[in-house]
Parts: sequence; C-alpha cells; structure tokens
Amino acid sequence: MQGKVVFITGVARGQGRSHAVRLAEEGADIIGVDICADIDSVSTYSLATPDDLDETRELVEKTGRRMVAEVADVRDFDGLQAAFGKGLDEFGHVDTVVANAGIASFAKSWELTAKEWRDMIDVNLTGVFHTAKVAIEPMIAAGNGGSMVFTSSIGGLKGIQNVAHYVSAKHGIVGLMRTMANELAPYGIRVNTVHPTNVDTTMIHNPGTYAMFAPDVTEPTVDDVREGFVSLNALQVPWVESADISNAVLFLSSDEARYVTGVPFPVDAGAAVRA
Repeated sequence: MQGKVVFITGVARGQGRSHAVRLAEEGADIIGVDICADIDSVSTYSLATPDDLDETRELVEKTGRRMVAEVADVRDFDGLQAAFGKGLDEFGHVDTVVANAGIASFAKSWELTAKEWRDMIDVNLTGVFHTAKVAIEPMIAAGNGGSMVFTSSIGGLKGIQNVAHYVSAKHGIVGLMRTMANELAPYGIRVNTVHPTNVDTTMIHNPGTYAMFAPDVTEPTVDDVREGFVSLNALQVPWVESADISNAVLFLSSDEARYVTGVPFPVDAGAAVRA
C-alpha cells in the first residue's frame, strides 16, 4: 500500500479505525470520515464521537502516515463529497475505497418502525453507494485502477432473525458490488465485499444485542451470551477481532489481490456454512 491513498467511512472507532491503522502501517495515507453523532433509531449503543475520530487520526499519524479526518454523514451525499474533496485536495488522488460505515438495531421484521427501516437502508446501503460514487470519477480520471471494499456481513449471505432491515441492506451491498465490479473492470478498478461474523466491537457488546441472546436474563453480561455467539460459528469462537477483518481488507486493497473482483469474501469463522 506504499504511496496509496485510502478513503474509509466509519473510521472513528471499531473496524474503521482498525482498517485505517492497518493500511497506514503498510504505507497508505488515509482520508477518513465518521458521523461522530448518534442516530435516534440506534438506541442500544452510542455511536462514535469527535474525540474518537481525533484518536484515530493520532494512531494513523503514529505510523508515520498522514490522515485527513472529517466529520460527515454517509447519508448526506453533498456533505460526504465535500469531506472527500478535502482529502483529495490534500493527497491528489485516491486508490482504495473502504465503505465501512454501518449501524445496527434490533426487532422482528413486522415490529420495525418505518424510521428504523429507513435509517438502516440509508446508512448501510445508500451510504455505501454514496461512498463509492464520490470516489469513482476521480479514480477513473487518474487512470491508475484501484480497489473498492464494501463491508457487508454474514447477514449479506443468509437470513438472520431480528435484523431484517440490516440483512436487507447487507444483501443489497452484494448486488451493488457485483454490478460495479462489472462496470468498473474496464478501468482496472476492482470491487469486492467482506463478510464478517460478529466482531468484538461496541456494535455487539451492548444491552440490545445481549438481550437477544439471553432474553430471560434481566441484565445479561458478556458471560451470559458468550455461548450464544459461539453457536453461530463453525469454529468455536464467539467473535473475531477487528484486526482479522482489517487483514482481509488489506489483502483485497493490495496488489496481491490484483485479479480478485466481484467476490463476497467471508471472514466469518465458518458462520455462513454453520449447519
């Protein structure tokens, strides 16, 4: 990744932060954005803060690379384009896009509110489209090819109860990826999705998620839900680490994967094949 520039959304903490630091360790400069504010329909955990974003920038800079860190909401195309433009002005080009921003909320499909559905689709699907769209024309104009990696989920490969809106968005990302992989291949731009199982971040470690795995426990702890998480995976682990996903993103972003495009890439401890 030496000399390359990577645009990452949802960069302030969790997987996004991990991706930024891992890619910077391999020589990339980073354009990173995050909403740094809560979304009303996400009630079981808090989203990242401006301080989180500042910490990510500091961690990237400790690797010796540079980062343009901006607050932007992937639902807001104009705002996202402006934030991306500041990074493009700073670095002059972009080589890789990692559309990572996402949210989670929980309810049976028929109990979801219209707002919960809309926010999920707007962030987790339309936000990915916006992220790709702001970068595609500059990448084509540069003529250097490149890579796009969209964060999907095991929920982009199969149905999962209580997250119909999430699963719908994550399946939609796969369709967008497969289409863009064909459209952008003539320009040497590869497009793939990465499909994590549960990842050890705030998105799963919160009261709402725990309550799904231990509905009969008044205030479930991680010990109450660990075996439930394990049961989702073929490998006997409850979750994977952000670094495990970052290593996959690194591979898909690098020249080591120069002929890999249109691929749904699981990093799921065997969740997709769990019998």
